[in-house]
Order: sequence, then structure tokens, then C-alpha cells
Amino acid sequence: MSQSTNKGGKLIVFSAPSGSGKTTIVKHLLKQEELNLEFSVSAASRAPRGEEVDGKDYYFLSIDEFKKHMKNDDFLEWEEVYRDNFYGTLNSEIERIWAMGKNVIFDIDVVGGLRIKRKFPERTLAVFVKPPSVDELKIRLKKRKTESEEKINMRIAKASVEMATAPRFDHIILNDTLEHALKEAERLVSEHISKPIFDDVKLDKSDFKEEK
Repeated sequence: MSQSTNKGGKLIVFSAPSGSGKTTIVKHLLKQEELNLEFSVSAASRAPRGEEVDGKDYYFLSIDEFKKHMKNDDFLEWEEVYRDNFYGTLNSEIERIWAMGKNVIFDIDVVGGLRIKRKFPERTLAVFVKPPSVDELKIRLKKRKTESEEKINMRIAKASVEMATAPRFDHIILNDTLEHALKEAERLVSEHISKPIFDDVKLDKSDFKEEK
């Protein structure tokens, strides 16, 4: 492989079961100006919750709009997380951030995170944030007071499956104490973005086509 002309920056993926603390870690990293990070806003086929803002928290699409983008190969990755509940990363979002000269950071489902790693193995740092235990995860989700008991139980059941994927990531951060998790995340990201890029990326639909 020849060294790239450095078209596009690095990709940093943080994945974890809901409630593990990955969003807190990602928000902290975005404040570290020396890392030159920009958040990748995911698309979602649901309505906004609470004070969520379209284009900032998610790109909110109807199910029909989401499926149209799927048909047009407009996604880097997508997943039907629950029935008729789709999430994905639009190719245009990565192009937007790279055009700014920044590195892309994702707060994303484990399936999507691993797909990005497979497609851009040299550019991507994939980090799994692990909670101390499933019991602790349930406590954190209940403290949010944003979802029903049924929804929490669905997330807990999904978490057991997600945690089995942890060894497939580049690194695992155990979020037992937030201070330790933040420092470890900063170290990993700083080391990754300082490495030279050796893969030559040409942004077109064949790069981003969803694997079946």
C-alpha cells in the first residue's frame, strides 16, 4: 500500500450497550480541540424525543425516506435496531466532515461500528465501552427515567448480545470510573490520529455500499 494523499481524516468509533457511558465519553472528546474531532450525526427513522434537534442529534427521517436512501446506497452503514426502527450513517455526513479537514467520531451501535471498521480498517479506531456489569447497566438506564420498563428490558437483553462482540473491537474501555474512562479514551484517540494514513480512500458509492 502506498501512503495516501491524506484525502479525508481518521474515523473514531465508540460503541457500547445503551447506558454504558459512551455518549458522555464522546462529548468529552469533542471538547478536546487538539483532537480535531467532529461528531457524525446519524440518521434515524423515528420522531425526535424530548429536546432533540434535527440535524444536531439525528437526521430524523420517515421510514419511507430511510428506505429510499437504503435503495440508493446512500448509507455507509445502517441497521434495523428494532422492528421498523432504523439507524444509519449517511455517506454525505462523512464527506461533510472530511471536507472540513476534521476527524470523524461516532457514537454508534456495535453492528454499525464493526461495519465501519471493516470498510476502513486503516483509518478506523474502534473502541468498545464496557459497563461494570449488566446489573449496573440496568440501574443506569432506570436513572435516566426516559423509557418504560419494557423498553429497558429490551435494551438489557440486547446488551448481553452486544457485549459478546467486545473482543472484535480494537480496544475495550471498562467504564467503572468515569475519570479513568475519559483519560483512556483521550490516550487512544490521540495515538490513533497521530499515526500516518496508509490507505488511499476514494469516496464513491462503491466504498459505502451496504453489505448484505
